[in-house]
Amino acid sequence: MRDMMWIYAVIIFLVSEAWSLQPGTNQSTSVNSSTPNELKANVTRHLDFNIGSDVNLKCSDKTWNETIYVIWTIKLNYKWCRIAISDNGGDSNDSCNDGKSLRNTSTSQSYLHIPNFSIHDVGIYRCEQAFKAGVEAYGTNVTIIVPPSISAWLEQGANKMVAVCKAERGKPAANISWSHEENSATVETQSTSDGFSTVESRLELAEGMDTKNLTCAIRHRFWKEPQILIPNPTKGHFLWLLILIVVVVTIFVLGFSFFAHKKLPLLRPCQQPATSPSKSPTIEDVEEVEPYASYLQRVNSIYN
Repeated sequence: MRDMMWIYAVIIFLVSEAWSLQPGTNQSTSVNSSTPNELKANVTRHLDFNIGSDVNLKCSDKTWNETIYVIWTIKLNYKWCRIAISDNGGDSNDSCNDGKSLRNTSTSQSYLHIPNFSIHDVGIYRCEQAFKAGVEAYGTNVTIIVPPSISAWLEQGANKMVAVCKAERGKPAANISWSHEENSATVETQSTSDGFSTVESRLELAEGMDTKNLTCAIRHRFWKEPQILIPNPTKGHFLWLLILIVVVVTIFVLGFSFFAHKKLPLLRPCQQPATSPSKSPTIEDVEEVEPYASYLQRVNSIYN
């Protein structure tokens, strides 16, 4: 039994050293790390959570009155950090500073709380909890579940109409099925380096097939029930119709501009030649004529 205890002690020591040598994990902590009497080897767990959910990770079932300290060492994609607490909350350390916190349940059991779980919280969470009778250590691989963006449409293929159902950037990949199972569908899956997958299913339709009752079902771990889509409206036809409308409007505008440019000189009003108005006799001319008329009148009166 003593040999087994030493083997467990060596395992815990080597794992702890391997984690502490990684960048960002050399922060000092004031927790009490007194050596317990009994050691338990590491246990690896795999957990995944929905995006946007509140996550609670429990280290062990031990209560605070039995606990000496709890240390969470967290390896994320972009950093390492540590959250630790001891002596029933008397000493604590938090180098994460991203909203994660240590809390207690109503039965005084410690757990790590992660609010609004996102892609930035994906990583490896190692917990070490020391209590009066020993130590429990767990390594948990925490991943995220992200629902895909879904769409469905009809498009004209080379010789047949094709129904398309697509689930974009889901994690993990979605599953697609059709209501018309007698027709064979081709499925293409594309994955990115960050673990997101896009799945596209294409179903060739028989000539004259009624598409009113045609649906595709998209299943994903994020949803409790499959998402049912009707492939309508026709995406390919709508695109060609949009292009045709743009071309027609462009031709109309250009034609109207050309017609207006050519007809504009004819639409201008004819300019009338400037004519000088007839001069009316001025007052001065009348005054000059009146003395002469008076003179003639006097001369005539003398000779008469």
